Amino acid sequence: MSATGARRAPLLGLIGAYLVSGAGTALSAIAIPWLVLVTTGSAVATGLVGFAEMAPYVLLQATAGPLVDRVGLRRTFLIGNLVAAAAVFGVFLLGALHELPLGALVGLVAIAGAVRGAADAASTPMIPPLARLARWSDERAVGLYSGANRAALLVGMPLAGVLVALAGPAVTILIDSLTFLCAVVVVAVTVPRIEQVPAEAPAAPAPPRLGPSAYFAELREGLRFLRADRLLLSLMALIVLTNLLDQAMSAVFLPVWAHDRVHDAVAFGVVGGASGLGMLAGVLLTAWLGQRLPRWLTFACCTLLASAPPFFAVAGWTSVVAVAAVFFVCGVFGGVPNPIIGAVQYERVPALLQTRVLGAMKASAYLGVPFGSLLGGLLAQSVGLTWACVAAGVVMLLATVAPLAFPVWRQLDRTPVPAGG
Repeated sequence: MSATGARRAPLLGLIGAYLVSGAGTALSAIAIPWLVLVTTGSAVATGLVGFAEMAPYVLLQATAGPLVDRVGLRRTFLIGNLVAAAAVFGVFLLGALHELPLGALVGLVAIAGAVRGAADAASTPMIPPLARLARWSDERAVGLYSGANRAALLVGMPLAGVLVALAGPAVTILIDSLTFLCAVVVVAVTVPRIEQVPAEAPAAPAPPRLGPSAYFAELREGLRFLRADRLLLSLMALIVLTNLLDQAMSAVFLPVWAHDRVHDAVAFGVVGGASGLGMLAGVLLTAWLGQRLPRWLTFACCTLLASAPPFFAVAGWTSVVAVAAVFFVCGVFGGVPNPIIGAVQYERVPALLQTRVLGAMKASAYLGVPFGSLLGGLLAQSVGLTWACVAAGVVMLLATVAPLAFPVWRQLDRTPVPAGG
């Protein structure tokens, strides 16, 4: 391997692992809701399972930072994905035996969500040192990392629709468990411990022993930093709301639309895949051009154009082609802001605080996700799918005007020196 290839291999290994595990997660994102719908016929139960997975995920994202600092980024990633593989395999096993009551499913997906939260809290801070090793900008590294997630949706969601139709949801869930194991192998082989990666500054001293007082003090330190940065707070608030509504769409509105109106699981996968393809194009475009784009205007316009139209499309149309086209175009716009957000976060948050600040920010951003599943189920069941989508679309439209309307968002165009950095 050339010297350039050796420098880039760790970052590309992390991105590859994220791609594989993300594709598996996309399989379960369709297979598990479909399993609940065909066994219970209840949109509320479908929303409950989504809540059970995402609530522990969010909690561990917010609180695992001090523990991750002690265990290590790489080791936390490996352990979290191993446990997630075991939990998802349990869902497959009980489903294949036709012995999967709703309570057991809720418990297993909660375990998987919790350990994935800790693993993701560890993976995000790996990107800047591995990007420096590869000699790539943060925009490019974040763009490729986000692109892996979008590619996973592109591959995983259409494949899930086909697999659910041909082999059933249980087999589809089994494949998800295997993808977590593949991610573990890839990272174990290609990614060194982060403290072994050459850094521009001397290594930080080892953190003190983790007792309850030190644990909560470190969490408070991260939250204080986040509270003091108005741009990061504004980003967090916007993403909380948009993720809440997007989760209602992906976990409830789309599967109900495919089940009740189109009567075909493949339609769910096709529309999700179209969104993934568009987002992949958007993030790769930003990874290529990111350093040359005006951040604020690009972020504001793309966020506005990406967010509300899919809700109105699902509300008004039953044509799979038309809905998939809207999701694709909006996906292109929706993929553009992600590398911008990632680069801004790495610029504004000092490295020593990233596990806590970025973990708390990502968790806060995902705070609405579990409630999005519940809200989507309750809305769809109480007012019907059409009016539920219209209401969510109107709220989304109003929220995404904010980056154009308020001056704080113009700080996206600046590159501040992080406080304490």
